Amino acid sequence: MAIPSPAPTLRALSDLDYYDCRSVLLPVQITPLEAWNIMTSGSGLPMRLAFRIRDGISSLFGVKRIGGFSGVDRKEVHPGDYLDFFLVEHSASDMLVLTERDRHLDVMICLSITDRMFTITSSVVTHNLFGRSYMVPVGPAHKVIINRYFKRLQQKLGRR
Repeated sequence: MAIPSPAPTLRALSDLDYYDCRSVLLPVQITPLEAWNIMTSGSGLPMRLAFRIRDGISSLFGVKRIGGFSGVDRKEVHPGDYLDFFLVEHSASDMLVLTERDRHLDVMICLSITDRMFTITSSVVTHNLFGRSYMVPVGPAHKVIINRYFKRLQQKLGRR
């Protein structure tokens, strides 16, 4: 389900090069960090391959390799910490704000939960042709990935 989000974004919606906001009702109340841990644990072969391809192509353009998600189960994070390749900008019981910024694009992911409604709000600002080209395959893939993460989250939480 796509709904507008009050979550922070990099810029005003009209000034973003990419925006996606998706929500799902969870069977139990959890924190955004718990949701992150569940979603990124045990990344499957398609995600590992996607990150390898991304790193291989992007490194040709001077972009650092990110390697993908480690699957490490973090109990707490604070602003300034890293969750894999994302910088933690805000961490609270109801919201987790993550960013990754480089010379090609800036990305902000906001995970928020209110009354068991879990929302992932993603915003991107591109800085050059490579950043815009990068988002051509990543934009549509991101939506598919988030939907898969939502299914995984609901399945795992449904077993609790």
